[in-house]
Amino acid sequence: MTTIEILEEQVKSLSEDDLTEFRRWFLDWDNDEWDRQIERDATAGKLDALASAALAEYNAGQPREI
Repeated sequence: MTTIEILEEQVKSLSEDDLTEFRRWFLDWDNDEWDRQIERDATAGKLDALASAALAEYNAGQPREI
């Protein structure tokens, strides 16, 4: 049995209250992980081209709404 399968079985066996608490914890953790990934990408320069393109559009008076 894989780690994922074990986790799936454990999550399925949680009580309603524990599942609610787990969901809340996981959402917080996942949001924090997303923030860390964005920070790593920014530090590594992976977002530089996107930022440059956005600034060029803005400076040309042609910003796009996202």
